[in-house]
Amino acid sequence: MPQATATLAPPPTPVEGARRGSGSEFAPLLRTVKEAGLLERRTGWYARGITLNLLGLAAVITGMALIGGSWWVLLLAAPLAVMSSRTAFFGHDAGHAQISGDRRTGRIIQLIHANLLLGMSQEWWNDKHNRHHANPNHMDKDPDVAADILVFTQKQAKGRAGFRGWLTRHQAWLFFPLTTLEGIALKIYGFRAVFSKDAGARQSRGERAVEGLLLLAHVTAYATLLLTTMPLGHAVVFALLHQMLLGLHLGLAFAPNHKGMEMPDEESGERWGHLRRQVLTSRNIRGNPVTDWFLGGLNYQIEHHLFPSMPRPNLRPAQPLVRAHCRSLGVSYTETGLVDSYRQALSHMHEVGEPLRADA
Repeated sequence: MPQATATLAPPPTPVEGARRGSGSEFAPLLRTVKEAGLLERRTGWYARGITLNLLGLAAVITGMALIGGSWWVLLLAAPLAVMSSRTAFFGHDAGHAQISGDRRTGRIIQLIHANLLLGMSQEWWNDKHNRHHANPNHMDKDPDVAADILVFTQKQAKGRAGFRGWLTRHQAWLFFPLTTLEGIALKIYGFRAVFSKDAGARQSRGERAVEGLLLLAHVTAYATLLLTTMPLGHAVVFALLHQMLLGLHLGLAFAPNHKGMEMPDEESGERWGHLRRQVLTSRNIRGNPVTDWFLGGLNYQIEHHLFPSMPRPNLRPAQPLVRAHCRSLGVSYTETGLVDSYRQALSHMHEVGEPLRADA
């Protein structure tokens, strides 16, 4: 596993983690954060951000209508992908109750951003993402590290053959190319979840109907926009380029957060409390306001995992409090640069495939 470039102390052994990982480690930090007012909603900040994002989307759509007859319209796929990523970040924040403490209001905001504007099921996303937050990087409980196209441990890689084995041997090189499919994959997963036979087990019939209608509305509106502003050939290329850039942007935001960090499992006997479970499995990205904007605040992954409902603009001021608390406990707090975070993540994925490369 690659070493983090900025840690305050080595991670504890499983025995130490079990002995010291009690909830009391988190309580003093929670109290400090509450007293600093960092869990209070930032309604004005989100209202401005959402409004600016919608205006950006409107500007891009206007540009598509004006130059859709020319191949120059393809240049607008990039800013549309950036605005779509902002939309995904706002949907993510709404799902964590960062924007509003009212459950109904948060659901409406997320339905608009996820289902209507992105074509992604908010219920499917919430279920998957909440399981990730509950047990980040846990090999048996975190769906984000379940063995699929990519694998994240040599145990998962063992025995993979054929095309899957080839993918595992070369997954570090293939990772970012594969992320270009993420925008399309999110839509497929969402439609499959909403319209599957067992969807009713997670939602009421009315909630499922609303999700389904909004997903269909997204597809209809997206196709109508493309086909009314540009010729069919332009529309197909534009859609592919837009979805690929959207997937790449989301991949750039999510990839550095946990890849190559601690991966607890049931067999190891590790029993960490909330603080260690979230901090030791997460990596922060050192940055500035531009980095914060580009990554949607997810560069403060440690703070976000400790306080999922903390509004995005409060993550930065919370960081010194969390770092100091971890230092006082001797808990490793990992922070590195953006480029180095990708290096660490890809190095880990390369190491996972080493046994298969040796056998080949």
